[in-house]
Amino acid sequence: MAIEEENVKYEEEFVESARGLKLFTCSWIPVKEEPKALIFICHGYAMECSITMNSTARRLAKEGYGIYGMDYEGHGKSSGLQGFVSSFDNVVEDCSTFFTSITEKKENGKKKRYLLGESMGGAVALLIHRKQPDYWDGAILVAPMCKIAKDMRPNPMMISMLTKLSKLIPTWKLIPTEDIIDIAFKVPEVRKQIRENSYCYKGRPRLKTGYELLRTSSELERNLKEVCLPFLVLHGEDDRVTDKLVSKQLYDEASSDDKTLKMYPGMWHGLLYGETPENIDIVFADITSWLEERSVANGDSRSEHEIKRENDGLLEAKQQQESSD
Repeated sequence: MAIEEENVKYEEEFVESARGLKLFTCSWIPVKEEPKALIFICHGYAMECSITMNSTARRLAKEGYGIYGMDYEGHGKSSGLQGFVSSFDNVVEDCSTFFTSITEKKENGKKKRYLLGESMGGAVALLIHRKQPDYWDGAILVAPMCKIAKDMRPNPMMISMLTKLSKLIPTWKLIPTEDIIDIAFKVPEVRKQIRENSYCYKGRPRLKTGYELLRTSSELERNLKEVCLPFLVLHGEDDRVTDKLVSKQLYDEASSDDKTLKMYPGMWHGLLYGETPENIDIVFADITSWLEERSVANGDSRSEHEIKRENDGLLEAKQQQESSD
């Protein structure tokens, strides 16, 4: 299916995963210009791409970027039990395989490529980067799930019990949590839209899903120093879903030379589409400014960028060799 509206062409397609599942993918491409760079969306837990991320994707496509998204297994229009993540590694592998299939098309060979991850999608983006540390040109991490906030995290005794039960009854909805929609999205109309979206999961987290979210966020928190790509991390000061302090920790500990942290007083978790229009404008002004500085203003193509990075690596190795001699 292809729809053209406001100089943006929207397309949908299903691809098959290595496990034989039908996974939904979609894209938003500017019509009147060649995309100046590619952005790959990693959506949040219980969310999906084609509806909840539509406003984000269209906004960036109108700025001249090619946008691609995929609904994870058990999410949105993809196959699988709704709200069930049997393995976070599978989610990362599915996204990485699809995203690289787009970047490696002949017409995209010299375009820069960025990851945009929201909440749980921030964790997905960071783990995609970990698979190929030198492959991506940057990431925009919106309230990334590097640690689940205290309000949302079960107590240690409950975590121990849920870990054991997740092996016995992995799909059961037993994890007690607050209503994420109520505490993530500030604007009541947005909450209403998400509740009416049948592709968004609204039940309690399933046992194995909860275990995978805890396991992955804890692992990421322990290994923040491994993050080495350019990144922009955005977090609302009043976020009660993911921990804003770990975004600060990510900024402090990541080995990236190019890293930026933006904290927004009074804003909640859903920075891309859950805030007031005025606040969303502020967030997107920061995103587009960051992108423009890296994908357009310096005029580098992907091939030139890779050569520079390789030369920098050779120079560093030579300096280390000289110092050891």
